Amino acid sequence: QVQLVESGGGSVQAGGSLRLSCVASGRTLSTYNMGWFRQAPGKEREFVATISRSGGTTGYADSVKVRFTISRDNAKNTLYLQMNSLKPEDTAVYYCAADSTGSMPPPRRTYEFDRWGQGTQVTVSP
Repeated sequence: QVQLVESGGGSVQAGGSLRLSCVASGRTLSTYNMGWFRQAPGKEREFVATISRSGGTTGYADSVKVRFTISRDNAKNTLYLQMNSLKPEDTAVYYCAADSTGSMPPPRRTYEFDRWGQGTQVTVSP
């Protein structure tokens, strides 16, 4: 089974940028479709972005489209989320997740992912 560890979270002012990383161990990352999700206090976990095993297909939530970019480096077993033009409403714990089925297009629903990281906090101040 793959283990996932996120990093790169922090505090930033509105309009700023952060890049999240998710390092996989135990299995080769290229085996999995990957996704980013986030959960704000008192809210359900929500989809942010998804990427296919090769990186050739991506998808985004409307709320982050244009501002966020998901990418992966399978040689480094690492998934990324570049977040630009951050807004206070982006404040949440961000999770990376792995889908072992390799289905296409890559999934967007939480139940379609079977491995999760522990999360990294992103806080955006006005």
